[in-house]
Amino acid sequence: MAVLTQSLTERYIAEFPQSRKLYEQAKTIFPAGVTHDGRFMGPFPIYVDRAQGSHKWDVDGHELIDFWSGHGSMLLGHSHPEVVRAVQQQMERSTHPGACHELEIAWGQWVKKLVISAERVRFVNSGTEATLMALRLSRIYTGKPKVLKFSGHFHGWHDYLMAASDPPYDPRSVPGVANAVADDTVIIPPNDPAAVEKTLANDPNIGCVIIEATGGHFGQVPVRGEFLQALRDVTKKHNRILIFDEVISGFRVHPGGAQGLWNIKPDLTTMAKILAGGLPGGCLAGRADILEILDFRPGKPKMKHPGTFNGNPLSAAAGVTALSIVASGEPGRKANDSARKLRLKLNAMFQERGSNWVAYGDFSAWYIVPNYDGPKPKAGDDAFVPYGGALDKLGAPKDAKLQHAFRQGMLLHGVDLPRLGGMTMMSHTEADIDQTVDAVAGTMDLLRQEGIIS
Repeated sequence: MAVLTQSLTERYIAEFPQSRKLYEQAKTIFPAGVTHDGRFMGPFPIYVDRAQGSHKWDVDGHELIDFWSGHGSMLLGHSHPEVVRAVQQQMERSTHPGACHELEIAWGQWVKKLVISAERVRFVNSGTEATLMALRLSRIYTGKPKVLKFSGHFHGWHDYLMAASDPPYDPRSVPGVANAVADDTVIIPPNDPAAVEKTLANDPNIGCVIIEATGGHFGQVPVRGEFLQALRDVTKKHNRILIFDEVISGFRVHPGGAQGLWNIKPDLTTMAKILAGGLPGGCLAGRADILEILDFRPGKPKMKHPGTFNGNPLSAAAGVTALSIVASGEPGRKANDSARKLRLKLNAMFQERGSNWVAYGDFSAWYIVPNYDGPKPKAGDDAFVPYGGALDKLGAPKDAKLQHAFRQGMLLHGVDLPRLGGMTMMSHTEADIDQTVDAVAGTMDLLRQEGIIS
């Protein structure tokens, strides 16, 4: 193996000079130089000029295979021609009429058609807003102030649900969240039905339970149908509202989301991302008797709900078109199949190299665990979960130095991903998968030469 004349970081800096220049400007405007924590990386992030299908091109002219997938919002691939055409046509008509419009009705009808829990729908602007609405409606409906959530599950960045999204799993661990608010958020580990039963039985002030329907951070610690069914059963037994957060899983794992895949109906469902075809937009859907709290009912409590961009016609145009394509099931099937092939090929490559790394994931997600010391998957086993899904292992704090170096190496090999893993889209090809496996192998070599891994 040739000896490097430049360090990994030096090579990265030399290869992406325009991104470095733009980041220097950004640091004078934005805290940390970014507009989303996930886009921060050392020594600087890349800046993307355009995207098409499964690829994107940065300001330095590199063509990159993309596994960010628009933070999960792109299932059809970037700039899908039908979605682009729908938005262009609507742009000429109106971007914001400040009024009701036909597209919002069509959009809501698609949600009701695809999502089994959607008796009524209310549009918002993001997944964070959707979960915020779900909690407020639950408090009004039940008269109970507390929410039960699971360690490692992310439901947006508002005060009531930000706690315990990441280690440490302590409701009082988020700076800026008042203790009085944190005290109304009850945290327990996922995948333990007995713990849910005990917690609900012992605390009558818990009015609702919320869960990422495929597991925290789109299945980094997977949750599967058996636990969701147990959760449905116990919440019904104790008469508590069950909220499925399908902001990522909605329309991705199945046209009807995780609830459609497993035929489990929650009381409320939060959605965003694919819902709006890659544009900003979200919604809350669910039981009519809960959402009627948004109605104007004389003598009864009403949840006030303004929102300048609720049901925006551009997002509605993209959403209607995207959901009409998603409804066939083909986009999700193709994305899931690509991720499965990638996971299996990565594990075959790790085994061939005698590496202690392992890949895993469900549906269109794929994750890599470096320096893995547990049981290995057998050839062709794609149901494998490292460490048996243990939260303290899979949800442990990540090595920032390794993650940033890994991303640098992958970018040098023509692949962009948000962490040690990512999400596939229907537009990813066999060639993309093979190049990604080669990129991981090449990046591991770079990391070994740097002494970052052994």
